[in-house]
Amino acid sequence: MSKKFVIAVLEGDGIGPEIMAVALDVLRAIESKSDVEFEVQHAPFGGKAYFDTGDAFPEETKAICDNADAILKGPIGLSFEESKKIPVDKQPERGALLPMRRRYNTYANFRPVYLPPELAHFSPLKPHVVEGGIDIMMIRELVGGLYFGEKERGERNGKRYVRETLDYDEDQICRILRVGFDEAMKRKKVLHNIHKSNVLISSVMWNEILDEVAPEYPEVEVRHVIVDAAATALVLNPRQFDVMVMENMFGDILSDLAGGILGSLGLMPSACIGTDASYYEPSHGSAPDIAGKGIANPYSMIGSVALMLEKSCGMEDEAQQLWGAMRGVFGEGFTTADLRDPEGKLDPISTRAFGDKVLARLDG
Repeated sequence: MSKKFVIAVLEGDGIGPEIMAVALDVLRAIESKSDVEFEVQHAPFGGKAYFDTGDAFPEETKAICDNADAILKGPIGLSFEESKKIPVDKQPERGALLPMRRRYNTYANFRPVYLPPELAHFSPLKPHVVEGGIDIMMIRELVGGLYFGEKERGERNGKRYVRETLDYDEDQICRILRVGFDEAMKRKKVLHNIHKSNVLISSVMWNEILDEVAPEYPEVEVRHVIVDAAATALVLNPRQFDVMVMENMFGDILSDLAGGILGSLGLMPSACIGTDASYYEPSHGSAPDIAGKGIANPYSMIGSVALMLEKSCGMEDEAQQLWGAMRGVFGEGFTTADLRDPEGKLDPISTRAFGDKVLARLDG
């Protein structure tokens, strides 16, 4: 009897439905070649969900996600003008994404920064800097820090003010550090700890707890890097990094920088692993300016399927086949509209055409 997985599918906003459609075609292709069954359950989520139901994370969506084995999520978000039509606390990021993270305690965010040699020409960095490719795993704490601390806004002495609190406890820090050490053990046994202990007392405690955890992993070499120095190093010599672990806001910023050194956030899928559920999503936004044009790069959405296969379905071989198929499409000389073509010789292929080429490689 085949094994069955229930997958909650949240298409999201903007280009979300387009890239999700391609990703689901790929998922069905994997299903046809494996002894598994994927029961896909669609649910509204994000800006469109708010306009349709009055809630960016409707109760029906919560119920579907609660009962799923994994959640496959497209990008959410609206244009600036459309966002103004929604109350601030109901906008997709505050009204859907952060509540999802809280609900499922998705504390560990995996963002692979992967640029094999056949894709190196997409990077805006000089060829000698990315020679041989880039292979980094960024691990970001996802449910603590400044984003989840107390927030206050008001007026005092006739002036508007705002206060936001960076809040962590030792258990939150300890568990994400263990994720980082475990990942380092699977790879090169080097862990770059990203912090700002020269200014932030939260980073001082973070480093103290790291020193307490490190003896459990005597084979792992820890290298400490201040976050602003890490940003510089990612541009000057990204190949020095393998596994990087960091708090929430640092991870948000540095992972977007990493997308820049690859050439596009369209090359960055992610996995958000929780104690109660896990969801998988592209690291980029919903790109409303190109929605409906059929030119969005589906790599990060398909890559999120690959991460889901590996981490929620135990299908590592199938995940590797999927990574290989996508690399093969770019390796043949094809590109998508978001990626750099330094010599101007390539005609970008459409969202659907990229998916079809991945499917052909899976069938080959």
